[in-house]
Amino acid sequence: MPIYDYHCQTCGHPFEALVRSSTIPACPKCGSTTLDKRVSSIAPAGKIEAIRMAHRRVAAAQGHLDHYSPSDKAKLLQGKKNI
Repeated sequence: MPIYDYHCQTCGHPFEALVRSSTIPACPKCGSTTLDKRVSSIAPAGKIEAIRMAHRRVAAAQGHLDHYSPSDKAKLLQGKKNI
């Protein structure tokens, strides 16, 4: 289920909601279902890089990077400055 940003037309309250595409959420402030779905902002570049590196460390710990040479594996785990 994706997270969507909403803006309540009744009270003006902005909020996020984790909903299925067929579900209409209610405003947590006033309970109205008259909402505008907004475009969600993306995560800042530094945060995306940190998430990507965390996933690479987990993959390395689980042995998923074992088919890389030691030097390539080191480059992958150091981040994008060496790629």
